[in-house]
Amino acid sequence: MELDQEVARRRTFAIISHPDAGKTTLTEKLLLYGGAINTAGAVSARRRQRAATSDWMQLERERGISITSTVLQFPYSGFTLNLLDTPGHQDFGEDTYRTLLAADSAVMLLDAAKGVEPQTKKLFAICRARRIPLFTFINKMDRPARDPLELLDELENVLGIGAFPINWPIGNGPSFRGVYDRTSKEVHLFERTVHGAKRAAVRVTDVHDPQMRELTDERTFVEFLDGVELLDGAGHAFDRGAMLRGEATPVFFGSAVTNFGVELFLDRFVQMSPSPLPRLADTGPISPTSDAFSGFVFKIQANMDPRHRDRVAFVRVCSGKFERDMSVRNMRSGKDVRLTRAMKLFASERESLECAFAGDVVGLANPGVFAIGDTLCEGSRVVFERIPAFEPEHFAAVRSIDTASYKSFQKGIAQLREEGAIQVMYPLGSIRTEPILAAVGELQFEVAKYRLESEYGVKTQFTALPYAMARRLSGERLTISGASLPSNARLVEDWDGAALALFESDWSLRLAQEWNPKIAFLDFTALQDALEVSR
Repeated sequence: MELDQEVARRRTFAIISHPDAGKTTLTEKLLLYGGAINTAGAVSARRRQRAATSDWMQLERERGISITSTVLQFPYSGFTLNLLDTPGHQDFGEDTYRTLLAADSAVMLLDAAKGVEPQTKKLFAICRARRIPLFTFINKMDRPARDPLELLDELENVLGIGAFPINWPIGNGPSFRGVYDRTSKEVHLFERTVHGAKRAAVRVTDVHDPQMRELTDERTFVEFLDGVELLDGAGHAFDRGAMLRGEATPVFFGSAVTNFGVELFLDRFVQMSPSPLPRLADTGPISPTSDAFSGFVFKIQANMDPRHRDRVAFVRVCSGKFERDMSVRNMRSGKDVRLTRAMKLFASERESLECAFAGDVVGLANPGVFAIGDTLCEGSRVVFERIPAFEPEHFAAVRSIDTASYKSFQKGIAQLREEGAIQVMYPLGSIRTEPILAAVGELQFEVAKYRLESEYGVKTQFTALPYAMARRLSGERLTISGASLPSNARLVEDWDGAALALFESDWSLRLAQEWNPKIAFLDFTALQDALEVSR
């Protein structure tokens, strides 16, 4: 009974958006209304006040962008919310993808003036492929915005998802006064607070309240009424089943920076969003209320707190109850592991954790026994789906400037690879001294260089390489070692010794394929498909 009740209370979700749509601001405001922070920007820690929020890494604060995903758990209205904050920049799409694997639903944030943007489309495609239920929050209504009907039309025609507005905005920009709840038929009027740092005062009234006309100009009021009448006249009811199948999205309007609509969204979200869903494993779907514990590692992060300088494995609990000191089987290594050092995570903050339930994310101290994608379980054998590596598009040679710090350089490279922050390669069959780093986006190299210096005390030199694609090689090792490649291609091996070839262009790749008929040149997707078929 306890397990069923606890699982039903969990809501595990991610926030996705194009950069600058206001994702970090919305995250802070959800924490503000959830009581996790008292003032937007300051965490309510037990022992001290400290700078807050999901952007805990110093470089994130310097650059004003989210670089790494993080976990923020907080209670709200009888529910336990696990917010998985994701990087907004496309160069960190691989980290975002892995984080979405741990989510049961997602909040898609749109800028009201810009609508659906390129990165929004890419992240939406991931959610659609995995049938992740989506909630849409159209942000920045306090600034000049596009017509809300036009924004709904864009959701349906550009993304191909049904859009059902749960509330409707009253004006936009300077004329924005609040939102109309289409279910309760109430108008929620908001008062601005200083910099949106505190919870906004709310006054509830009726759409026919005479004060409504006094609050805004005639044109805004008429446009608002026309929009509501048009939506009500369409006669469509919200279909929660379609939302759970990823076919429709409930839409909310508001302004995170001024707190307009945030609490209304949160109230509806906890009621409408799904509790933890069954997870597909090699033996079939695993129910979250199954008695046996199971989970998978979707992220590893080193040096989250300079005081600890350790590595933490993020484990999404998929079924059962996690308890400190329990023993589980790591299905990759086949070894039993005792989970003694477990922690509850809140950005870079941590505290000891005694138990957790399906839907929660547990932090485990990782002395090198966990890797991204590992399945942990007790009882019967369970293996969750693999987490694929993305095909890199950028490559750089890196070396330590100071030979005296080479050990720290090796440690830093190893831990960044373990996190999935970069992929590490070496010339095939060579002594491993100066690695070749591979990444989906160039900004990952900037982050790697910054972290090697700030966290490991190593100054490095990065040299960009001209390659644009990598292919994994399948064939006899001797045949691969003697492969004939164009002069602008290169044979390398990954961290585990698997052979790859780097190419500058499709033309170069086609030549290599013609010259080496006994070698298969597999892209990363084809390799993943082959692995799935072979399992």
